[in-house]
Amino acid sequence: MITALLLALALQQEPKAAPTVDTRLQLGGVEAPKQPELGSRATFTQTPRAELLGTTRAPTRLAMPIGSVATVRGQEDNTVMGIGLVTGLAGTGDSIEAARQLLANLLLTRNIKVDLQQISSKNVAIVQVEAVLPAGIKPGQKIDVTVSAIGDSTSLQGGSLSMTELTEITGRVVYATASGPVTIGGFSAEGQGASAKKNHTTVGTLPQGGKCEREVPTRLASEHSFVYLDLRSGQESLANVVNVVDAINALFPRSAEALPDGRSVKVKVPVDLPESQHVAYVNAILRKEIETEDLARVIVNERSGVIVMGGNVRLRSGAIAQGSITVTIAETPQVSQPGPLSNGQTKVVPRTDLNVSEENRPLVLVPGAATLQEVVDVLNVLGTTPRDLISILQAMQQGGMLVAEIRRM
Repeated sequence: MITALLLALALQQEPKAAPTVDTRLQLGGVEAPKQPELGSRATFTQTPRAELLGTTRAPTRLAMPIGSVATVRGQEDNTVMGIGLVTGLAGTGDSIEAARQLLANLLLTRNIKVDLQQISSKNVAIVQVEAVLPAGIKPGQKIDVTVSAIGDSTSLQGGSLSMTELTEITGRVVYATASGPVTIGGFSAEGQGASAKKNHTTVGTLPQGGKCEREVPTRLASEHSFVYLDLRSGQESLANVVNVVDAINALFPRSAEALPDGRSVKVKVPVDLPESQHVAYVNAILRKEIETEDLARVIVNERSGVIVMGGNVRLRSGAIAQGSITVTIAETPQVSQPGPLSNGQTKVVPRTDLNVSEENRPLVLVPGAATLQEVVDVLNVLGTTPRDLISILQAMQQGGMLVAEIRRM
């Protein structure tokens, strides 16, 4: 009996699995090509609004020196420029013929004549060289210089600017010269399959790399002993002109008057005041403090989404409905690979993923705002992004709701 049971258990054992056969190794068996599986995507995300803690204290009237509101005519900076050549580049220079011509001209200044067809180096780049001469600068003083590539150079890293003359707009009078190593504040490196780049590598600076060669004549008082004060950009208003005139006349009676253009002030220098004291006289005027007008002005920059508001911006009541449409498009072309021995052709099949979303927002009642804090609170209720807010402010101005001037940067 026991022997029969053991024999029956042995016969019930699980049969061995048949070995797998790799059809790819058999004659006539070819593995089917693998189709692409990965695809591209395009998404649009918007970060949640950040709640900023701002001040709520009552605005105070600020007093500032006249020198912060107006400038002295004749004391402006002067820009000079020239065209130079940056040498010593590691193959990142220009490939255009103009660079070879400029290099040949540079060699001619040293009595070296080279055939233009024999010059094929990419270690040079044509650059525009600019510098600013402050008012009153003297010959021999150092200045900062900026260089920027004007050809197809990819980087000015490691280059050095050859001696370059900097002239005024006509190019006839040389006011400064520049030369020395270029600092780009970044780097670029690349290989056959990868590249890395930091900051902008086609614009560089030469700190103290320029030298003034000719003085730009400047003087405080004109030939008739008058000093002219011009309001700075952003401060030009009739109220500021009146405040400047009143402050100067309080310091030096009957010496200042407003010009008919409403943007400048003419100050009379005392006849008995020696010319050596003109600097102290003008300095006393520029240090006199006044209360400037708080302009109702909104500055917007559509490229960066920056919005700046003046203190006198006001809002009238109205209603606003605003919604945005977001369109996301992702192109994912697929390669269709035919099977072997099928006489098919490989084709690229277009695949597009299109997603359109539209916000559905209700009409919002906007109450009037009499202070800057109320204006900010009302606009924050809309819950829009800065770029959408720029469009809203422009529409509010056209509709008469925004009592302010909008200036675009």
